[in-house]
Amino acid sequence: MHPSMYHQTLKYLYDSLPIFQRIGAAAYKNDLSNTIALCTALSDPQLKFKSVHVAGTNGKGSSSHMIAAILQSAGYKTGLYTSPHLKNFTERIKIDGVEIPEKDVIDFVKRMKPTLERIHPSFFEMTVAMAYDYFAARRVDIAVIEVGLGGRLDSTNVILPEVSLITNISFDHKDLLGDTLPKIAFEKAGIIKNGIPVVVSEDQEEVKDVFIMKANKENSKLYFATQDWDVRPNQIIDGYDVYKNSKLIHAQLSPQLKGFYQQKNLAGVLAVVDRLREKGYLIADANVKEGIEKVVSLTGLKGRWQKLGEHPLIVADTGHNDGGVRELLKQINAQKFEKLHIVWGMVKDKDISEVLKLLPKDAKYYFCAAKIPRAMNAATLAEQAKQHRLQGIVEDDVNKAIHLAKKEARPDDFIFIGGSTFVVAEIEDL
Repeated sequence: MHPSMYHQTLKYLYDSLPIFQRIGAAAYKNDLSNTIALCTALSDPQLKFKSVHVAGTNGKGSSSHMIAAILQSAGYKTGLYTSPHLKNFTERIKIDGVEIPEKDVIDFVKRMKPTLERIHPSFFEMTVAMAYDYFAARRVDIAVIEVGLGGRLDSTNVILPEVSLITNISFDHKDLLGDTLPKIAFEKAGIIKNGIPVVVSEDQEEVKDVFIMKANKENSKLYFATQDWDVRPNQIIDGYDVYKNSKLIHAQLSPQLKGFYQQKNLAGVLAVVDRLREKGYLIADANVKEGIEKVVSLTGLKGRWQKLGEHPLIVADTGHNDGGVRELLKQINAQKFEKLHIVWGMVKDKDISEVLKLLPKDAKYYFCAAKIPRAMNAATLAEQAKQHRLQGIVEDDVNKAIHLAKKEARPDDFIFIGGSTFVVAEIEDL
C-alpha cells in the first residue's frame, strides 16, 4: 500500500467533512440522524458488539483507557474508541492497544464514499461509524467507547452498553452544552439507558439530582462509586491504598497514569469492573492491578502527565478546562522545583478567563498557538493573561516556545507544557 493513499484519504476526510477539532462549534451536529443513517448503511454494527460507554468533562479519556487495559489484562479482545487523536488519526480506534491499520481506513472510506457524499456527516460522525464497523468486523469481545462531546446527542450514543460511566462534570463547551453544571450534567446523563446500570465516579452535590432523576426515569440502577470505593493516597509510594466498604483490596496500587485526578477516576473504574463482574465477566483483582499499573503500555495512551525530560523536569498534559486545570495545579505544586516555566496555548472558542484566573502568577510563561484555525493567537492570549497578572513572552510556534523554555530553565526548574490538547499534539518528541 502506498503511504500517499492513506494521506489522500485523510485529506479527503478533512477537506470534505466538518471537523470540530479544527473549526469548533460549526461542526457540532446536535442530533443522531447522520450517525443512525451511517450505521444503517453499515448494517448496524453498533449492535454487534458489547460495550462500556464513558462520558464526563474530565477523566473520561483516562478512565476509558484504564477500563480497556483491565479488560485486556483479563484476556478479552478489547476495542477502544477515543478522541481527539494527538499524532495520528488511527490512535482513535484500537483493538488491544493496536491502532486500526491505515489500509482499513482507506478501505472504509472507499466503500463508504457514496454514502458519505449523500449524508455529508461530520468528521466525528464518520469516525464513530468507522470504529463501530471495525469492532464488529473484528469481533471484539467488548469495546470501551468514549463520548466525544456531551452525551445525549453525541454520535457515540447509539450503542447499548453493558454499563455506562459518567466521570465528572465541569465547565467546558458552555456554548454547546449549557452554562450551568446541572445543564451540562443533563447532557452527560443522556447516555443513561433503560435498564442499563450507570456508575458516577464523583459525588458532586450540585449535579447529583440530575443523575438520580434520569436513572429513575430509565429504570437504570445508579451507583455513586465513592459510596463503595475509597481511594486513599499512600504516602510511601506514588500511589494509593484502595478500600471497598472499608476492606483493603489493593495495597500500594501505583497507577501508570500520574496526576491527582486519577484518584477520582479510580473509584469509577473499579465500580465499572464490579458491574462487569455482575454481568459474568471474569476479571481477577490481579487483572485490575495490571491494567491500572500498565495502562500506558497496554493501550498506548499519550499526553497525560507525560514526562518528557529530567533536569529540568519537563511534563506535558492535555488538561485544559476549569476542573482539569485545578487538578493539574495540585500536581504541579506537589513537585519540587526552583522556578516554574509554563509553555501555554489555548483555543479561542472557550471562556478562558476562568482558567487564566487559576494559573500561578509567579511562573514564567511562553505563550504559543497550535497550528489549527481554533487556536487563540499567542499575542492575544498574552494580552488576556496580563489582565490576570501572568507575565511571559510570546512565541507562536509550540516547539520554538519549548526550546526557549529549555534555554532559560536551570536544572532544578520545572517546565510544564499544556493549555490545550492541540499544543501537546504538536510537541516534536512526544
